[in-house]
Amino acid sequence: MALLSLIVTSSCSDPSSVGLELDPGNNQVGVFFVNFELPAEVVLLDSFNTTNQDILVVGNEEDSYFGKTTSTGYTRMHFSTSATKPESTAILDSVMFDLSFVSINGQNLDEAKTYSIHQLTEQIQDTVYYNFDKIPFEETPFASTEITFGEVKDTINTFHVEEEFGLDLFDKLKRSSVFDNIFTFREYFPGIAVQAKEGDNSTAGIETGADTKLSFFYHYEGDTVATSFEITTSSSRNFNGIESDRTGTPTEVVQELNKSYETGSLVGMKAGLGMAIRLDTSPLDAFLDTLSGVVFKQANLLVGEIEEVPEGQNSTPAFVAYFVDANNKILRRASDGGRLTVQRDGQPQTELVDDVEEPTYLGYATGTLDSETGIYTMGVTSHINALFRNELTRKDWMLYGGYVSTVSSDEFKRSLRQLKVGTDKIEIQAIYSKIQ
Repeated sequence: MALLSLIVTSSCSDPSSVGLELDPGNNQVGVFFVNFELPAEVVLLDSFNTTNQDILVVGNEEDSYFGKTTSTGYTRMHFSTSATKPESTAILDSVMFDLSFVSINGQNLDEAKTYSIHQLTEQIQDTVYYNFDKIPFEETPFASTEITFGEVKDTINTFHVEEEFGLDLFDKLKRSSVFDNIFTFREYFPGIAVQAKEGDNSTAGIETGADTKLSFFYHYEGDTVATSFEITTSSSRNFNGIESDRTGTPTEVVQELNKSYETGSLVGMKAGLGMAIRLDTSPLDAFLDTLSGVVFKQANLLVGEIEEVPEGQNSTPAFVAYFVDANNKILRRASDGGRLTVQRDGQPQTELVDDVEEPTYLGYATGTLDSETGIYTMGVTSHINALFRNELTRKDWMLYGGYVSTVSSDEFKRSLRQLKVGTDKIEIQAIYSKIQ
């Protein structure tokens, strides 16, 4: 690879022949290879909305680059007003809380991890919540347990509820107006916060819905089979709150939202926290300005080889490249506000909207990880051809660790997955032909 590499600023007698010729014997077409780095910085994104992702991100992680990251999942709870409630003579058998784990990412998963469920002391409002938001909750949990995951990543785990808490709520269920409607219920029981234990160095994804629930099991005198009443997290507003202590790490310098920072020889991306990678694409201009009469056969953005990930952890699965301005704001299409990204190879890069040519945005390109090589690859052939033909104006890119989606769920807000990569390992690699 080193023999094929070429710094674009190298001198050359024919500027349109910058690169290493791969097929000099062909009289019609010269085929050239070139690669060059894109300068990279990190950005802590502003207005990182984590409302209603329907996955409670519950984790406590420590990392030499990102520091200490703690994520708490907050959610309301819900019950059916048409469900049969226990009568005053009902006898409580047990109270259980089920959490539906759909993922686990962390170290030493063959060792027990501790999770605790706490009652909120204030209600979750009908508003937007961001990753820096939090709601106060009772210090003492009403349920907690240890879980050893091993190879099992998705499972429903049952927590025994503290007796005093369970008896009190069951008494309200039988005798008071608390359960008359969802509003009086939430005044009494605003919701829950789920936390992981400090030092566990793992993060779980817990799915809200019918399987994450509080269950009362009870019977009447003479019954042989227990009846149950459930309070679930279905149709319940939820969000994830993140706390980050980056003291003493390369990312300690990252203080202001939406500002670009250099962090030494590494840059990184971390979901949940909302830390993304900004790429300066101006070397593309410097390269394309040297060319004439060429067509790009293949061009890729390569990120990696990334830093090694400990066993039990998984890197960010993919990323998209948003167009951003100098203030790291995502650029939107003038006609309809669509967020602009690098588009997939083979897809149109522009289209006519009311007789005005605008960038397309629905066929977004993704950078995907090859787990064997540790390198993310995103095809940018069509994009660079469009830049070369002046169909698009070059913009800097924000590498964002999720997929563009028209629905509320966003993978970059549903975990604490991360990647770290050397600043010298982010490059454009291109093959192009010169028509003689």
